[in-house]
Amino acid sequence: MATDGANDHLVVFTPSGRRGQITDGTTVLDAARQLGVDLDSVCGGRGICGRCQVEPMFGEFSKHGITAQPKNLSVAASMEAEYHGRRPLSSQNNLACAASVCGDLIIDVPAESQVHQQVIRKEIDLGRLELDPVLVFRLIEIDTEKTVVSSELILEALATQWDLTHLSMHPSVLTQQETISSDLCTVAIRDDQQIVALWPGLKDLALGVAVDVGSTTIAAHLCDLATGEVLATAGTMNPQIRFGEDLMSRVSYVMMNPGGETEMTTAVRQSLNDLVSELCQQVDATPQDVLEMVLVGNPVMHHLFLGIDPVPLGQAPFILGIEKAVDRAPQDLDLHIHPAGRIHVLPCIAGHVGADTAAVILSTRPQDNPKDQITLVVDVGTNAEILLAGHGRLLAASSPTGPAFEGAQITAGQRATPGAIERVRINPETGEPRIRVLGVDPWSNEPGFAEAVAATGVTGICGSGIIEVVAELFLAGLMNSDGVIGGAGTRPSSRIEPDGRTMRYVLHDPQDGTPPLVITQNDIRAIQLAKSALYAGIRLLMDHLEVDHLDHIQLAGAFGSHIDTLRATVLGLIPDCLPDQVRAVGNAAGAGAVIALLSGAARQDIQHIVTEIEKVETATEPAFQAHFIDAMAIPHRTAHYPGLSTRMTLPEPPITETTPGRRRRRTR
Repeated sequence: MATDGANDHLVVFTPSGRRGQITDGTTVLDAARQLGVDLDSVCGGRGICGRCQVEPMFGEFSKHGITAQPKNLSVAASMEAEYHGRRPLSSQNNLACAASVCGDLIIDVPAESQVHQQVIRKEIDLGRLELDPVLVFRLIEIDTEKTVVSSELILEALATQWDLTHLSMHPSVLTQQETISSDLCTVAIRDDQQIVALWPGLKDLALGVAVDVGSTTIAAHLCDLATGEVLATAGTMNPQIRFGEDLMSRVSYVMMNPGGETEMTTAVRQSLNDLVSELCQQVDATPQDVLEMVLVGNPVMHHLFLGIDPVPLGQAPFILGIEKAVDRAPQDLDLHIHPAGRIHVLPCIAGHVGADTAAVILSTRPQDNPKDQITLVVDVGTNAEILLAGHGRLLAASSPTGPAFEGAQITAGQRATPGAIERVRINPETGEPRIRVLGVDPWSNEPGFAEAVAATGVTGICGSGIIEVVAELFLAGLMNSDGVIGGAGTRPSSRIEPDGRTMRYVLHDPQDGTPPLVITQNDIRAIQLAKSALYAGIRLLMDHLEVDHLDHIQLAGAFGSHIDTLRATVLGLIPDCLPDQVRAVGNAAGAGAVIALLSGAARQDIQHIVTEIEKVETATEPAFQAHFIDAMAIPHRTAHYPGLSTRMTLPEPPITETTPGRRRRRTR
């Protein structure tokens, strides 16, 4: 990588978050290679294959300290003009091999330009769902030889053949009547109130899509509205990442770049259209077959999707533009489904607790547990949502954990793509690690590992691996409870080596000339800050509920569903609980969205529940900071861990001063 100099410029690549100083005149493709960015190029930079397309982002990005202007990118226009590759070059994209760095830049690498596209792990579990369809099909018979099909005839047939009366008719149905030439036709009726579509003959497939718009990823599920079957699932990176990794940086982008909210709204809607098309292709259908859609997301994602200004959510008192559930027509949201389709957006709960948390409540039902059982539900992500139920009360809050758990801000961090380390174990006697890589079954000390990873290599470490390596460093005695690698009271290891004024741990040394993957002191600090924010939010809710223990913990979300719960507790990500009572519940927000898609009763239920929730705003609570500071220690400065201790022995805590002349041993 280039060293800092007068002719160097700061370049940040999204969504990976990789950044560094790049020498003036360096091509974007070479800059990506220098920084270890996953950017495809088959032709070796000759402008032939078109696989290295990137999208430069211009504007003011306060989080990165960058003002990116068009003049900061020099493009070989002739090279792009002569390009005739199979992948079309869109107007907002450039070939990375043709574009050169002339100033500070933000460069987005779209998913199709990445060699190792992210594994979107968004499986859902609906449990025992009782269907209450919001849309049904009814087959009716009309004598088309004797008369012209009219609205009156359709309404009469429904009344006499199905005993359905007092129905209204969607305007689009009036034009569909002209297509009816047979005696039989199928009518789609929504909410037992309105006729929304009409087809000649028998049609028995009614499709709906449930969407979970996360800060990092978007997951969508295509369902048969009549049977409740999930027919297909697809996911993609949230394109808004290029405007900022976390919620507040996206709000900041809107504040500093007039029209920025429109850019982000357009980006997410286009992404949804692409996802719906992908889902329909999987089942040999078209987006025109989709008649119902349910969407959930945190308040910022919710507002941006609906075209509502998110700026009030970026500063106290964090006012929502709209709280209740929303129903919109597809044309109002630029979505290309059936024109009589409906988009239902679940209600938000508070300024930082959104419709995704409402969906989590639908799928996990913590309020239904016995009142004397304290249940914690955490949807772990860039912004963690927290629910605490007990004593007949349900409390909700959010905590700004940031993108560290997603691999950002970590030296060797990356998203969950093939080649990423997802499991780590460290031998406490030798300090030697063994790793497991995403998509590969053998551990690194088992036969077949080298052959299995040959295709991808070991490219970095994703969120679940980051949690494990920090916990394992502590358990192995290579890092103390203050989070200092090689600090006071730790064991020596050949894997620990100097890194400026601090130390670092060599997690993987490939021995082929490529740089080793290391865990630095700054990486540990980033994880400490993230886990402390989450733990402090949980403790704040426990204070409000006046409890000091938890009976059940449910970890939701793609990340929460793939972390080792024991090591998450060792790290202090969550409070102590009996290990058997800590479990992953999968993509609870996505499952809740599907439940709302398939059940009109569920939509009414959650609208009532959110009015009963006690909202706690962590950003304005004085006790949050004190909880945050105590949670910086690993696992915690003062908390006890009797439940965890039934499974493993934690390192002895250090001796701390209490009062002059007295010393006591700190316990957990």
